[in-house]
Amino acid sequence: MDALAATEHTKAARKVTLACVALFWAAMAPLVCASEAKLAFGAPLQTISQQALPAHGMETYRNIQQGGPFPFEKDGTIFGNRERILPLQKRGYYREYTVKTPGSRDRGAQRIVCGGPATAPETCYYTANHYASFRMIVP
Repeated sequence: MDALAATEHTKAARKVTLACVALFWAAMAPLVCASEAKLAFGAPLQTISQQALPAHGMETYRNIQQGGPFPFEKDGTIFGNRERILPLQKRGYYREYTVKTPGSRDRGAQRIVCGGPATAPETCYYTANHYASFRMIVP
């Protein structure tokens, strides 16, 4: 195969790959845009009641509902959902807040991530393992 033929073959392979990726995402769109009660790709979302949060988690959750004060500078900053575990939303929808971890010298691994307006979140999620998994906070 000469260089020109190899280049054309590579271009054709790229087009097929892009077409496959487009078909995949077209098929996944209904699942990715599923209701707030599901993770991206349609997996059931586990929940945790407000009362079941650890004590510092309940304190953080109350502070979120009241608009502060927050003990850490990063509290209230945009959470990018790079892990794609939470339902997909536009950038800026989610904000993260630290849940104090007793004995930790830094912010620790616990967070609450809320979606919607910062002053009146529509939904909040708790993670005890630095975004590896989330549970929707319910009343």
